[in-house]
Amino acid sequence: MKPIQFDYYAPTSVDEGLDKLTELGYDGKVLAGGQSLIAAMNFRMARPAALVDLNRIPELAYIKPTDDGGLAIGTMTRVRRVEQDAEVAKRFPLLREVAQFIGHAQVRTRGTFGGAIAHADPAGQLPAISMAMNANLLVCSKTGERWVNATDFIFGPFMTVLEPQEMLAEVVLPPNPPRTGSVYKQVSRQKGGYAQAAVIAIMTLDEAGACQNVRLVMMSVGETPIVSEKAVEILVGQKPSEQAFKAVAEAVVTGEIDPATDLHATADYRRQLVRVLVVRALTEACERASKGG
Repeated sequence: MKPIQFDYYAPTSVDEGLDKLTELGYDGKVLAGGQSLIAAMNFRMARPAALVDLNRIPELAYIKPTDDGGLAIGTMTRVRRVEQDAEVAKRFPLLREVAQFIGHAQVRTRGTFGGAIAHADPAGQLPAISMAMNANLLVCSKTGERWVNATDFIFGPFMTVLEPQEMLAEVVLPPNPPRTGSVYKQVSRQKGGYAQAAVIAIMTLDEAGACQNVRLVMMSVGETPIVSEKAVEILVGQKPSEQAFKAVAEAVVTGEIDPATDLHATADYRRQLVRVLVVRALTEACERASKGG
């Protein structure tokens, strides 16, 4: 199939882009990498009356260290650049680890970091990663700017707090504390395919080896990525152990995730995947944290 007829605009500055989004209102849609949007338009699952293409705005593509040890990533920064950047690998090795699972090299070369987050695909890695890393998102409009935490940004499948006249401009990743380990685990039917289930674990240990903080996020098992509250309740303040990790996995499977059955996997199969992946992810994150992160 082909998309319905639409108007096309290619602004060359953020101000020009915001002007056009304000003018178009609900008729406009931002085009970033286009790896998901164009496919949806071809199947007529998305029918915007106009596209505002951000690819000619170079000021939206950058990776900048922040003073506190974090990173600021412009929304139009290509995923491939994030994957290959030395500063990203040094400060946030989790991003390089997860990037290899995002489609194929061609997709990562064209797809954008911020665009993937704004698309809010419940099976997409970058929305889940932004939540796991407690990212802060800069949202811009003609009337001003606002910061939104990643956990508040997405409220449903393909649904975010972005208003029609707004764009996601920047993603800021706060620094990891010392003795923090992170890991990404995924099961999919083929390389580059969507995850049947995936788990992200980020754990910080205190000087005595107890769990000081943990962020556990599951994806492809609910309408949005799911940040586990049970993991915090069970692990924080305790010495990590296999028994504790299994308790977290059981609590997550029975009380936090809501997987669906589709042509890729049954709900019960996804629950079993999460049960296994949570233990593996927490174990490996703990091992990495104990070695200094």
